[in-house]
Amino acid sequence: MPSAKPFATAAGMLRTRLSSGLRTRGSHGPNPFTTAGHQDRPNGYLFNRVPPLPGQSRKWEDWELPCYITSFFTIVILGVGLNAKPDLTLETWAHQEALKRLELESSSAQIQSIDE
Repeated sequence: MPSAKPFATAAGMLRTRLSSGLRTRGSHGPNPFTTAGHQDRPNGYLFNRVPPLPGQSRKWEDWELPCYITSFFTIVILGVGLNAKPDLTLETWAHQEALKRLELESSSAQIQSIDE
């Protein structure tokens, strides 16, 4: 039976090389999500924007107006379109079919009563 010593030595060498490589690749400094010259921590405002001074309004970004217009028309089109769609459920079809058959039965019963 071969000795397990060479396997243990190879496993130890592999483990030290992998762990040292992981340690050096994982160090990004104090905060990996910021770069030099930028703010390190959030300031507590929504989207990290400082609110405008009293009496001033915020300037819209270039994407905001088209996004708001598209959203408005999408809601209107979906609201009108989904409310105006025809009712194609099985229950509605069966109800209409039953009403037609009842009407045919009642009309045939009236014709038979007239013939007698």
